[in-house]
Amino acid sequence: MARKKVLIITHTRDNDCVSNVIDHINALGGDAIRFNVDRYPTAIDLTSCYANGKWQIILKDEESHSLTDIASVWYRRSHHIGGNVKELLAEAYYAAATGEIKRTLYGMVEALPCFQMERYSTYRRLDSKEEQLKVAASCGLQIPATCISNSPEEVKNFINNNGEVITKMQSSFSIRQEGIEQVVFTNQVSEADLDQLDTLQYCPMMFQQKLEKQLELRVTIVGNQCFAFSVNSQQTIDAQIDWRRDGLKLINAWQPYPLPPEIERRLSALMDYYKLNYGAVDLILTPDNQYYFLEINPAGEYFWLDKLCEHAISKQIAAVLLGHTFRRNVSPIPNNRRCKAMNQNDQSSHLPVLHKGGNR
Repeated sequence: MARKKVLIITHTRDNDCVSNVIDHINALGGDAIRFNVDRYPTAIDLTSCYANGKWQIILKDEESHSLTDIASVWYRRSHHIGGNVKELLAEAYYAAATGEIKRTLYGMVEALPCFQMERYSTYRRLDSKEEQLKVAASCGLQIPATCISNSPEEVKNFINNNGEVITKMQSSFSIRQEGIEQVVFTNQVSEADLDQLDTLQYCPMMFQQKLEKQLELRVTIVGNQCFAFSVNSQQTIDAQIDWRRDGLKLINAWQPYPLPPEIERRLSALMDYYKLNYGAVDLILTPDNQYYFLEINPAGEYFWLDKLCEHAISKQIAAVLLGHTFRRNVSPIPNNRRCKAMNQNDQSSHLPVLHKGGNR
């Protein structure tokens, strides 16, 4: 029986979690193909070709790999895509070239007719923090009072009605000033910030009520397995608003956490809604033992937590990718065999069925 092939989308500077998953894939009888996107296209060739009724997809790095029969994809990271193309092309062509590089890669991966954890389009959908919060609330999870706006007037009203407020951006990014990369963290709104709210008109931001914290939780869900850990972020001044600001100092302070079954069920409902097989969830436990949902990241980091559970997270990721354990129902693009079976089973008209009352 042929070994299942797993395509892993990542980059050369990714951490050890990728190697750990590859080791587990090999141990479970599969083969991993690592696609470091920062080497594409200068050191990697990628070709998709349709001829004689068949698709052929070839990835050439140090060796040549056929992706036509890939069993699954782990879309881990696509940082630094395009590598050093900027150094090789005239400035006038750089933007167009990088656009085509990204479209080619994302289009190829999106169109692979196999299980994916997760599809590129799913990542883009989850960029919407507003939808996340609405879906989480519909699943029974508590969320903080929230305002997303570019209106100084509306934000002032929100602050007046909710007391202490924090603010954050909806996307992760950094700003380079004087050659130094400055990561944009979550911050508490100060009196001085209120005097500068007029600049909000040019860039919308997210504002939320400030929640008092007993603990902060990172819950990593892979398939149907839930790995919950907590940290007391209030033990250092820099971490009190955003634990990532002092993440290195707290890295050994995380501990396994017994998540209440009801919260786990609600998080599972959230995963079911998005049909996710991997999600890193951030929660806050308040002093009165209330759990608040902040966000879910379909590519959230977990390497420091994996070390606390003997790499059980990486092992579960490998098992899901190889289909050895539970997967949420994610329908791949139909292949020829599946389409033939569908056609044979379909005895109805090929015309679209209209619901009563007309088009919906």
